Amino acid sequence: MMNKNSRLVLSTDPLLNKQCPRCRNLLVACECNKHDIVEIAKIKAVVRVEKQGRSGKIVTIIAGLPKNEIFLKNLTTTLKKKCGAGGTFRIEQKEGIIEIQGDKRLIIRQLLEQEKINCKT
Repeated sequence: MMNKNSRLVLSTDPLLNKQCPRCRNLLVACECNKHDIVEIAKIKAVVRVEKQGRSGKIVTIIAGLPKNEIFLKNLTTTLKKKCGAGGTFRIEQKEGIIEIQGDKRLIIRQLLEQEKINCKT
């Protein structure tokens, strides 16, 4: 185990080289709040399509996500790459919301199931 006053410079063990997505320190030395960890089994996402108020453009909305910025950013990036579309996320009062351009309900539902996130359409 590492001493608090020491710092890892190089290791061949891949588990010791993982970085915290928030503070970019090694996970061994990470001091981020541990309560920010998302429990994926408790998520109940709702996937829907909206067109109103968007100049006639169709947008797929994933609502009911936790209000964790790192989780939303990573999930948004994954969904955008797999769908081949643009998108964004935002945090509202009660939940996190992801918007993906176009009607991508089927692809998004499959990807959420692969991530073990419960969703309904």
